[in-house]
Amino acid sequence: MKAQFDRRGLRGSAAIAAVMVSWLLVPLLVRQPYLLHVLILCNLFATFAIGWNFVTGFAGLKTFGHHALFALAAYASALLSKQLAISPWLTIWLGSLLAMGVGLIAAVPALRISSIPHIAIVTLAFAEIVRIAIANLKDITRGEMGLVGIPAFDPIQTGLFGTLNFAGSMKIPFFYLSSVFMIICWLAVYVLMRSRFGLAFVAIRNSQDAAESLGINLARYKFVAFGVSAFIVGLSGALYAHYIRVLTPHSVAGLDVMIFVIAMVLVGGIGTHSGPVVGALLLVAGTESLRIIGEYRLLIYGLLTVMTILFFPQGLVSIVEAFRSVWRGRRTSTSSLAYEK
Repeated sequence: MKAQFDRRGLRGSAAIAAVMVSWLLVPLLVRQPYLLHVLILCNLFATFAIGWNFVTGFAGLKTFGHHALFALAAYASALLSKQLAISPWLTIWLGSLLAMGVGLIAAVPALRISSIPHIAIVTLAFAEIVRIAIANLKDITRGEMGLVGIPAFDPIQTGLFGTLNFAGSMKIPFFYLSSVFMIICWLAVYVLMRSRFGLAFVAIRNSQDAAESLGINLARYKFVAFGVSAFIVGLSGALYAHYIRVLTPHSVAGLDVMIFVIAMVLVGGIGTHSGPVVGALLLVAGTESLRIIGEYRLLIYGLLTVMTILFFPQGLVSIVEAFRSVWRGRRTSTSSLAYEK
């Protein structure tokens, strides 16, 4: 039995590694700058979705204001690099830490509320306060006129691949940069959820009273969940700032940003490891491909999202799990018949 579980674990790890390597080989097949731009956006929003799915899907803490943390990290990293001439390689971490700190502060009143609708209202109100503050601090953020001239990442000198330039029309270096950060965040959540912390988060999600009766410190674990989630979301926001290089309050702190990410997680599969990535790939690529039909694409996008939630409430990754269960059942039946013969 132990060997069987070990083989399943090895097969799962091999499949994960194969998918990651395949994703990193995409630039060998895709050379068009626009397609690479779409894939970079997929990486950035997948990172955002991974962070939100961690606190909501795994830990069960229903928050709807993470776009404020995305915006805070984006503006903090952009302003520090632009106004103080600090390298973006450093400011992205400072922006992420700021998002984590603000997220922990915002978590204090949210964690005292047990009602999900009230938590939603509190977190949404927090995000709206952040958006209004960014829009009104025109001397610092330029408000709705937009913060422009955000520095790109400094070039990296490599002996094998030459100079990696993250500015201009070359999208391949930033594709790899965003892919590496997305994969690291995914692996961090994957490893964390397979540890005793992950078991505690699942227990809290299923029943807070039962988890507390088992000796789990609810406040501590909730703060850990908020902190990790806020840092990951902040990192995606900081990377977004130095990729797009133009920020407006609506583009990073608007409610539609949060709705977009929630839709990604729901379509892909909330509370699953691969769901946020699958959802980001489908919705970002789908939204861009439908841009040719203008605003009507939002109707199609909304319809597809609703249909997916209605017919696949566990997300599209549940289809893969269903096929795997059927395949395992057939293999077990075949093995049993062979043994009886």
